[in-house]
Amino acid sequence: MPILDELTGDYERADALVHLLIDRATGATPSEADFTDLRSYFVEHSDWSSLLPHWFSSKRSLNQFWGYIKNKLPKYAERRTYLWDEFEPLLSRLETGTILPAEDEIENGLKTFSSEEVNRSWRRMIHRIADDPEGAITASRNLLETILKHILDARNISYDHDHIELPDLYKLVQTELELAPEQHQEQIFKQVLGGCSGIVNGLGAMRNKLGDAHGSGSRRVRPLPRHARLAVNLAGGMALFLTETHNAKVA
Repeated sequence: MPILDELTGDYERADALVHLLIDRATGATPSEADFTDLRSYFVEHSDWSSLLPHWFSSKRSLNQFWGYIKNKLPKYAERRTYLWDEFEPLLSRLETGTILPAEDEIENGLKTFSSEEVNRSWRRMIHRIADDPEGAITASRNLLETILKHILDARNISYDHDHIELPDLYKLVQTELELAPEQHQEQIFKQVLGGCSGIVNGLGAMRNKLGDAHGSGSRRVRPLPRHARLAVNLAGGMALFLTETHNAKVA
């Protein structure tokens, strides 16, 4: 019986796919036919394909996957952790049905950079909201910094890679993409673009106050999931806006 018929739902199918990949990544020889069926099911499923790891669709056989994973991570334990992390967005969606506003649009937009760092930052933000709001807030700020640096690198704009602050990075991108309020005449554009600056500065301050990037005393205010969700949505929206503006100007 085909494996798709043996399993009763999409969560079980996704879980089986991850276990199959882990088996191959740790020296076992799972069924090629099972891999082909499960891979095709999720790659061709419009609701789930955007949640797959960015590298997965190009691996059309277990041998191609083996060539990828053996060069990426040397140890079995590292491979197991990596695969569970990579498929966490798909597994969480299938298990809980939870969706953030515009989550799919943001994730698809960020894939423009073809950067594992960018896409992992976005997924890390989403899945820390409930259990680790401090970490989600820190990851939100880090995603924006990563996007800003990718845009500057793509446009050959120099900056101090090690000692530049988030607001200064944003000012460079603002000017380059013509998003500074003073570059526009219409009052509504000035107001909206000024709000964008406020979001970037606010996320940086939020990370310093509520994130987990710094040590804290016993009286520190602890953020709740709703605070983390706000930070994630703001960072995701800004990241998508900046990415699309960059792409439009390149085109």
